[in-house]
Amino acid sequence: MLTLKQIREDSAQLIERLAVKGFDATEIVALVCELDDKRKSVQSLLDNVLAEQNALAKEIGALYAAGKPAEAEEAKTRSTGLKEQAKFLEEELRGVTEKLHEEIVKLPNIPSPNVPTGRTAEDNEIIKNFLVELNLPENPLPHWELAKQYDIIDFELGVKLTGAGFPVYKGYGAALQRALISFFIERNVVAGYNEVAPPLMVNEASAFATGQLPDKEGQMYHVTEDNFYLIPTAEVPVTNIYRDTILNEDEFPIRMTAYTPCFRREAGSYGKDVRGLNRLHQFDKVEIVRIEHPERSYDALHAMVEHVESLITALGLPYRIVKLCGGDMSFTSALTYDFEVYSAGQDRWLEVSSVSNFESFQANRLKLRYRGHDKKTHLCHTLNGSALALPRIMAALLENNQTSHGINIPGALQLYTGFASIDG
Repeated sequence: MLTLKQIREDSAQLIERLAVKGFDATEIVALVCELDDKRKSVQSLLDNVLAEQNALAKEIGALYAAGKPAEAEEAKTRSTGLKEQAKFLEEELRGVTEKLHEEIVKLPNIPSPNVPTGRTAEDNEIIKNFLVELNLPENPLPHWELAKQYDIIDFELGVKLTGAGFPVYKGYGAALQRALISFFIERNVVAGYNEVAPPLMVNEASAFATGQLPDKEGQMYHVTEDNFYLIPTAEVPVTNIYRDTILNEDEFPIRMTAYTPCFRREAGSYGKDVRGLNRLHQFDKVEIVRIEHPERSYDALHAMVEHVESLITALGLPYRIVKLCGGDMSFTSALTYDFEVYSAGQDRWLEVSSVSNFESFQANRLKLRYRGHDKKTHLCHTLNGSALALPRIMAALLENNQTSHGINIPGALQLYTGFASIDG
């Protein structure tokens, strides 16, 4: 959530920057400024009424003490009128403040000056392209055919048990899934990230704090009776660990990692681009989260990008790193790098990680601050990234390591799987 200072300091520049995301903020910014002026005006009137009321209370006491009951009663009548006026102003102030908040949360985060201009994924900037020579059989198969051939992922059984987008991993497939989770978590811990195991459901306050509400209600599964939400990513509960917290400067950096299943409705998803593991309603992901001093958050972002790159490199996958343009960025992000791996069986690039700096946008919603050397509190910066999302990594591993007689397992994973290949 943007602060009033960010909105009011240079409204014209804010509108210009948000236009990079394809968002026209003109009307909302004007309304926010109008509501803020009204809030200040009502607050000033209320303060004056309360001050007059306090002064009158002292006057009434003095009048009674001076033996002037008639004048004291007259003052009490005026005090009653002031109380009614104060009550009316308090209600008006509450209404204006709520409306002001409703408008502010409609504004997305301000994109970093480094964000490329553009409207769609076609306008994203490829900043690194790392290709690996693949020794594949002629006409390599997509992962859903390999999964069926070697009986390691059962999509039809998932439909029977739940519905489309809920696959069942079996045998070697389940072992490979478990191996990837262990591999990612251990690499993250070695890199200095503290492992946590958070709940898989969060309350409304947590979903709001990281920006899922009110922006993404349609993408989350909602447990209506309890008003809980199944998490779309571990970012939500992990970042909320520090909601309503004031840190000391010497506590930076805070680094956390978590493995969780993730749940996304992905309403309207269909067609060949979402076949197999390409887009699921339930999937496993290992996440990294950082809470940083504002002066060091972009150094942290680049460190996270390097770390995710090291994980993909260890798996021997062809990949590219993409800087997202304004129109392809999330509501909450200031700058995002996507990692895509090449999928030989589908002959396409698959996104497997997004690494983002949210600057103070989430922290303002979280009320996550630090106390500086000036003894004042300031908003922290928050960052997160997938390290990594498993379904498309699994798809690329199966497709890129297939042979005429089976599927080879990358050496880095063999310690975790206990086997070097999947074969019939």
